[in-house]
Amino acid sequence: MFYPYQGYAQIAVWFKPGSGGVLKYECRMFKCRSSLKRSMLSQDIGEEIKAPDKGVWGRIRDVFRKPRVFIISDLHLDHTNIIKYCKRPFPNAAAMNRALVSNWNNTIRNKDTVYYLGDLAFGRGSRSTDFWIKRLNGRIFFIKGNHDKSDKIKFHDNHILEHKGHRIFLIHDPEQVPKDWDGWVIHGHLHNNKCVLGKCPFIDRKKKRINVSVELTGYRPVDMDELIKEIELS
Repeated sequence: MFYPYQGYAQIAVWFKPGSGGVLKYECRMFKCRSSLKRSMLSQDIGEEIKAPDKGVWGRIRDVFRKPRVFIISDLHLDHTNIIKYCKRPFPNAAAMNRALVSNWNNTIRNKDTVYYLGDLAFGRGSRSTDFWIKRLNGRIFFIKGNHDKSDKIKFHDNHILEHKGHRIFLIHDPEQVPKDWDGWVIHGHLHNNKCVLGKCPFIDRKKKRINVSVELTGYRPVDMDELIKEIELS
């Protein structure tokens, strides 16, 4: 079974040479510990983001790996206040940006398909959706969230995904699912700060819903094959 919070998940933040090395967070249920002091993270939010080089063998494996399908929602890049609202395990937005982009690009190859369910960037002074999407790997199918704006990106309001014999409704806000849809829904929008007494768990089998907001997925994209396994357990 797939449990995003089972054990510790490493969230790596990669700095430019000479800036203090690599910071790794280990997280379990929103409680995290870091290997570097917060003072080492006082870098400007606009600094270049670099994912680590996996080396020759890593790149060769990527060439021969079959394309995969991933899904994720609500990165909220550049959004300083989301750290406080949702108790994200980062000292500032710059560190959060580095971790989220690194997790994305270390999981997803350019030949993979990513269903992104909205709200890529937000907050006062945040860079545009166009700015951030250029820095993310994969063939991105973008379902529009509350805060997404672009004249270049093709947004979708929703999508019915057919994957391994299942039809799944993809949307940002689960409250906007058509009333006559009785199948599974994968959505974002409901962050962990809106979870009260289990009202927005990662998987709600009774309502046939899966919430892929990043706080509920360990801050990294989820493989659709893993979600299908969960659906088939129901």
